[in-house]
Amino acid sequence: MKILLTGKTGQIGHELARLLPTMGEVVSFERVGMDLSDLDQVRATIRTVRPALIINPAAYTAVDLAEKEVALAMRINAEAPAIMAEEAARLGAMLVHYSTDYVFDGDKQGGYVEEDETHPLNTYGRSKLAGEETIRASGVPHLILRTSWVYGLHGRNFLQTVRRLAHDRTELRIVADQFGTPTWARTVAQATVAAVKALQASTGEPARDRWHEQGGLYHLTAQGRTSWCGFAQAIVDKSMAASKPVVTPITTADYPLPARRPANSILSSEKFIRTFGILPAWDEALTSCLTELE
Repeated sequence: MKILLTGKTGQIGHELARLLPTMGEVVSFERVGMDLSDLDQVRATIRTVRPALIINPAAYTAVDLAEKEVALAMRINAEAPAIMAEEAARLGAMLVHYSTDYVFDGDKQGGYVEEDETHPLNTYGRSKLAGEETIRASGVPHLILRTSWVYGLHGRNFLQTVRRLAHDRTELRIVADQFGTPTWARTVAQATVAAVKALQASTGEPARDRWHEQGGLYHLTAQGRTSWCGFAQAIVDKSMAASKPVVTPITTADYPLPARRPANSILSSEKFIRTFGILPAWDEALTSCLTELE
């Protein structure tokens, strides 16, 4: 199977690039080779590669800047995936695309399920929701995987920021009234590969039928919940033996940002677990991630 992977230097893309060669020939791109803001280039690249599977972890993720760069966020997060879906359908290919907890407003008590009504609070969330809708409308066999609070050993993310600040400061003031599930990029990549292998497995019926029957929208995060403050405290406790900074809880109002964030970003991954297999607890995954830094 020939696989086209976007965003190979991003958090999830980096982990996918390590795992996907077990499934076939991987043709991977970073922004220089496949810039999602250049829609003509997106279409031309897919027509040149002619993949059987497109996996798209690339995205516009500058949540606050998106409030100013609305058109760019929509082009990358909605219009480019629409072209991917259109071209995949033309080729008879499948599409894996990643979305976000930010499609919800955070007002629900408990974890969001796939059937819950969406109501994004910011431009980033609206652009990602638009991307989901264009893929579903295309009719292409697909997986849309909503994840949240992604971190990893590569790229800019909360884990890297907290570790850097913890070595420079005696106190970290971190928001404690927003809740979600930190999810290691490797967890997402491993689960993606497991799901694709399950959908491609030979069980008698054509793979495209399984993609239509078992594909679609899934929430994909680690298990459990915490706050940003709790996540920061876990990072400090697990990665620093001495001279730890004090992690002080603050409110969202104490740390205003241009884009509104949902207070509850918890996604229920029960549907994914029932269909494709178990996912790790967030704190166990964090320990595994940090072990690689030792």
